[in-house]
Formats: sequence, structure tokens, C-alpha cells
Amino acid sequence: MFHRTITAIAATVALTAGVAHAETKVPFALDWKFEGPSAAYFAAIDNGHFAEAGLEVEVTAGQGSLDAIPKVATGAYPVGFADINSLAKFLDQNPGAPVTAVMMIYDKPPFAIVGRKSLGVETPADLEGKVLGAPPPDGAWAQFPAFAEAAGIDPSKITVEPVGFPTREPMLAEGKVAAVTGFSFSSYLNLVRLGVEEADISTILMGDYGLELYGNAIIVNTEFAAANPDVVKGFLAAVAAGWKDVAADPAMGAKAVIARNPAADEALEQRRLELCLADNVLTDHVMENGFGGIDETRMATAIEQLGKNYEFQNAPDASLYFDASYLPEGLFSLK
Repeated sequence: MFHRTITAIAATVALTAGVAHAETKVPFALDWKFEGPSAAYFAAIDNGHFAEAGLEVEVTAGQGSLDAIPKVATGAYPVGFADINSLAKFLDQNPGAPVTAVMMIYDKPPFAIVGRKSLGVETPADLEGKVLGAPPPDGAWAQFPAFAEAAGIDPSKITVEPVGFPTREPMLAEGKVAAVTGFSFSSYLNLVRLGVEEADISTILMGDYGLELYGNAIIVNTEFAAANPDVVKGFLAAVAAGWKDVAADPAMGAKAVIARNPAADEALEQRRLELCLADNVLTDHVMENGFGGIDETRMATAIEQLGKNYEFQNAPDASLYFDASYLPEGLFSLK
């Protein structure tokens, strides 16, 4: 189904690698625009981690995981950043596509219900009898059926109001809905920017209430990776170093983002990065077991839960969605 368009990139890598001291160019497709959580990749550039691996990385903004995955699958980009749940669906719909995840970044996904305490929402059970604003294409809303089952709440007792992305947080700020689905670090800060007191905001991370799904990961074109394993390993090591840098100094990370996106608010992006680190990256599991990998038992449960939101056309196979062979033994340390 997918043509072997990666050949040109592999040829470029081979030619570049043959020149002494030359850096291999590796285009990298992000899932979204340049915001706080993308700081780690800019830190890996600015602090020389990619250069130490012999790589010249150009980061390109995206328009969501459904944008990044095909870019890597077709070979337009050798590496990218995307939601592993979207990847599983893509591979189900495009059997044999040469793309897989090789490094987990968001050990806990940012899928969340963000509500207001003054409107009676602090726990999942509080949603019953309330109005929930949810954009139909929203990634967090897509996981709601599995979340509701895991959290033990009755969806039939919740009034769901379809909303647009631009109106989601304004409707919550105005009290027209009691909560919304969204990414924790985005919806929270959007509410703060709209003047909602932080003490009034409740963030219900689906991962804290029984949803075992993983989040975003580094994905690769499998043909490129097979032909250039050392490039992929060097890339992942540099990414880990970048995350370690911004974990130690989020202010530096925010500055790296602003250097690429001057229209953004530096203080806001630092907060966004700090929320992402605390909720999604520096989990207890990662701090104890290392950064970048997955737990096979949890992954099996995650696939089962994904099946409650999505009807697989083919038998799901975790080995198609994640390949740990490019990670070091013991994974990476962010301490």
C-alpha cells in the first residue's frame, strides 16, 4: 500500500555519513505547533546533543497526530512525534505501513476532563448530572467511553454538548458547561488566560482513574530505521538528553520555544512545559524504571481499552505499534 519513498532519504543519509565530520540531516515532524512541550527537542539542538550524535535535526510544526503519522509512514519524514493510540488505529486502517513507535515520551497521556470546582466538578463522579463540553474530533473525547467504564461513571447521566475547539474553554469560563474534554496542559492554561482562578480549576487526568493508555511517542519510518539503526539510536539518546535538560531548567526550555515562536508568551509556555513534565513525562514509573520504554502488561490492557473506543478491523498486535530495539538496556534516566 505504501511505496518505498524512504529510499531517497536513506540515500541522502548514506552520502552524508560518508563525508568526514558531516552531520546527517534528520527532518523531524512534530504533532503540533511550537509550544512548551516541544522545548526538549529544541534543547537537544541548542545544547548540542543532536550534534554530538552527528545529526542535524530540523523540527517542523504539525497539525495533530493524524498529520504526523502519514508524513513518517510515506517517508516524507524519517522520524516524528505522535499519539500511539492514533498510530494503532492508522496501522489497523493501513496494514503494512512502514511506521512504528520507538520511544515513549508521555508515559501518562494528557487526556483529561478539565472542570470548575465552583460548578461542582472535582472528580469523575461529579460529571453525572452535569453538562460536558466536547469537541467531536478531540483526542480526549475519543477516549471517554473507556475512561467512563474504568472510572465507574454512567455516561447516560452526563449531558454532552458538542463544542468547537475555539469555543471550548470560553464556554467553560462563562459557565455554559461544567467541564470540557481536552489536553490537561492546554485546556488548563487556556482557562487561566481567560481569567479563571487557578484554585477553581480541576484537572481530572484520565490516566489517574484507570485509563491505562499511553500517550505520545517518537515514531520512525521502519524502512529508514532498519537501514540506519545508529542514526535512530543517536536521535533517541539526544531526545532523552533534551528532556533531561528541560526537566532541570524549564525556563531555559521556554526560551528555546520562544526563539522559534516569538508570538508565544514565555511565562505561559514555561507553565505548559512544567505541567507536561509533572503530569505526563516524569511519572513515578519513569523515575523508577527509566524513560522511553513501555510495560508490556500495561500495553496489553491499553489495547483492550482502546478497543472500547475503536473497532479494530484486524487483530491488534502490540509488536506493530512499539519497537523497543533502538532503546538502551535500562532505558534513559531523567534524574
